[in-house]
Amino acid sequence: MYSFFHKSTIVTLAFILFACQNHTNSQTPKRSVSETQNTIGGGCEGCELMYVGMPQTLTSVHQSIGWNQGHTRLIITGKVVQIDGKTPAPNVVIYYWHTNDEGLYEANAQTPKKALAHGRLRGWVKTDAHGNYTIKTSRPAAYPNDSIPQHIHLSIKEPDLTKEYYADLYFDDDPLYLRHKKRYGKLDRAGTELLRVVLDDTVQIAEHNVVLGLHIPNYPKHPDKRVDSGLSIGDDQPSFMPYHFFGPDRGTRACPVCRYGRYHGLVYFVSEKSSLDEIKKWLVFLDQQSDIRKHYLKAYLVYVGSRRYSKDVIEKMLQELGQMLRLQHVALTYVPSFNDEDTEMYRNKINPSVESTIVLYKHRTIVDKWINLKPSPENFDTVIQAIVNSKGNFFDLPEPRHE
Repeated sequence: MYSFFHKSTIVTLAFILFACQNHTNSQTPKRSVSETQNTIGGGCEGCELMYVGMPQTLTSVHQSIGWNQGHTRLIITGKVVQIDGKTPAPNVVIYYWHTNDEGLYEANAQTPKKALAHGRLRGWVKTDAHGNYTIKTSRPAAYPNDSIPQHIHLSIKEPDLTKEYYADLYFDDDPLYLRHKKRYGKLDRAGTELLRVVLDDTVQIAEHNVVLGLHIPNYPKHPDKRVDSGLSIGDDQPSFMPYHFFGPDRGTRACPVCRYGRYHGLVYFVSEKSSLDEIKKWLVFLDQQSDIRKHYLKAYLVYVGSRRYSKDVIEKMLQELGQMLRLQHVALTYVPSFNDEDTEMYRNKINPSVESTIVLYKHRTIVDKWINLKPSPENFDTVIQAIVNSKGNFFDLPEPRHE
């Protein structure tokens, strides 16, 4: 390892509302406390209705009658992956149901009597060999005269588990969501609970990956995490406010994901445990990639300080490092500690015992991460492939305007 200083020049750079409460008019009796505590996912009132009227043959694409009859067409599409966030999960059944344009679970003559509580806007997909799925439906309305935001219920059934479990999806442009989140929290069951839509003419499209078992109580499978650092793939990249000492936002405390969250972002966390030589190689590579990808990739170095060196000393050293490497795009930033509350660095949950953590996010959601990744040509290619593979088919489409 290198020491913090290299002579006089460089620093070593280091509950959204429970789903069963959302199922209005359900006639299903509630499970006992003991059943709930031992059931995968904690139980779900009404999720068993996924089996009522289920077709014998399911495909990875489903279109509800809302696609042609609803006010706003909505596509939800993505991959279902194992709890490691990377391995595709085939043959997973996802049942969905939601309200109509009036916020009601309206049934029709084709709705099975046992499933009246879920209405007519319901359907099933079964992931293909690569874990892909697509739902084409209509955007639901919020419950009338209520504060619960627009949402879509999912019931997820893995082929090797005996019970299904639920996940609820909300829309980040729904004005009711933030108040609801403050009151009930953010559960992020099976991945982020937020759908972030983009626009293809009048069709709203939300790319959403489902991470099996993520934040699911009593889930029997566990990822291989010999050494872990940071949030999980599928979680939202949290907002935080580092000190910008070099780069486009120098002199500010701009939040990386708040300001540059629409496309790809990469955050490289280092500390005095990190190797200066490795940091320099990563920064040169990230600056080159940022130049190639322009506004589609924003990269940050976050140096996590300690009591050993003052903020002023670190500021000077980061500025000298950026000048020496002639960085044009990468932001060099600083936070006082791993658990710092003022910058909200603690929200990243970085392991202080590792040398480095790299987090890649797209549209504010973490799509990959690496711990103690060395700056080799092979690993540079690994990062490039992660950026390319997570780009998706709707990368360039605009977002709707919202606060």
